[in-house]
Amino acid sequence: MLQIDHLSKIYDGSKAVDDLSLHIHPGEIYGFIGHNGAGKTTTLKSVAGILRFEEGQILIGGKSIQEDPIACKQIMAYIPDNPDLYEFMTGTKYLNFVADVFRVSTADRKARIADYAARFELTGALDHPISSYSHGMKQKLAIIAAWIHQPKLVLMDEPFVGLDPIAAHLLKGMMRELCDQGGAIFFSTHVLEVAEKLCDKVAIIKGGKLIRSGDMAEVRGDASLEQVFLELEGE
Repeated sequence: MLQIDHLSKIYDGSKAVDDLSLHIHPGEIYGFIGHNGAGKTTTLKSVAGILRFEEGQILIGGKSIQEDPIACKQIMAYIPDNPDLYEFMTGTKYLNFVADVFRVSTADRKARIADYAARFELTGALDHPISSYSHGMKQKLAIIAAWIHQPKLVLMDEPFVGLDPIAAHLLKGMMRELCDQGGAIFFSTHVLEVAEKLCDKVAIIKGGKLIRSGDMAEVRGDASLEQVFLELEGE
């Protein structure tokens, strides 16, 4: 589903991401952890086609994000750590705008918006301007927008920040549901307990370099993910 091979991204002469390779297969929830500035967001933005990169290759569904970005973006969704929405729109208009971009049929979008808005208890707010939304409500709207075209790959940067416990639980269920249907999730998080319970695989990045990756059980071993992370960070 997602193949990152020898990715390097350079800022001001130094590598923010250094020779990173990861392969994420259909059905996998893949966690991406590291301290602030480790290269997580740079990697996610490179995969999403937001940042150009100097070295390496990124394939999504077998197609290159550099050579065929439209085809790649048609089957994926990206939720940044701080959703930047069109706040002059209402929630409904924004979701319809996203559905238009991805050519979602009228019947499908109506059903999906109604379903996801009900799940996140956002139905009553959809006719209000996004500028009136709290951070958590904006995060919920961004999640609905990401799911509206039924992507095969979802990229998320710290998706649980700002979500209440019920919304976080719903998102976890949606992530697993998408993967059970043959999709894949690649997301960064600082909430290691969530990653440990939710992820099939995990990658740990430090200073732009991958220092550990694989099945959660293998990476964790007999310790907790938090213990492993702290040990690797201290090395």
